[in-house]
Amino acid sequence: MKEYFKNIYLALYTIAVGMKITFRHLFIPAVTIQYPEEKVVLPERVRNRLYVNMDDCIGCDQCARACPVDCITIETVKALPTEDLGKTSQGKKKALWVTQFDIDFAKCCYCQLCVFPCPTECIKMTDIYEFADIRRSNLIYNFSTLTNEESEEKKANLARFEAEKAAAKATPPPKAE
Repeated sequence: MKEYFKNIYLALYTIAVGMKITFRHLFIPAVTIQYPEEKVVLPERVRNRLYVNMDDCIGCDQCARACPVDCITIETVKALPTEDLGKTSQGKKKALWVTQFDIDFAKCCYCQLCVFPCPTECIKMTDIYEFADIRRSNLIYNFSTLTNEESEEKKANLARFEAEKAAAKATPPPKAE
């Protein structure tokens, strides 16, 4: 009989201890953030989506070479000697047309290794982290400012210039009499 009351006491005691812990947490403020309505404050050096300022990009391809997962694709075309592409915000002269600058965020591991080698600091991490998508093709971001037609035109102009240069080199100069 003594064992019977001991079991009842232990059952009530464990319930009381559990309820004490439960009641203690009822009066502690919640740490949950209601996500879509409230945004979490991000640290200063957080690594999220990349942004490329194409006005400053010189097409050096250093970011693509530094990428460990090859998610950056860059294609460039040399500018003709008569074309002036302008300068970057740091005063560096541009010599290449960037016909394609794609970043595949489905492959990107957000390591930030592409940011550091950029000589013009045109590629940087942003604080945007909400860009999930159902289709992988929507995660390929094209930063190039040229359209496909403009890119083809630049390539054709360069090919024509190279052909003219080769033709001029092949024909001997006229002999002076």
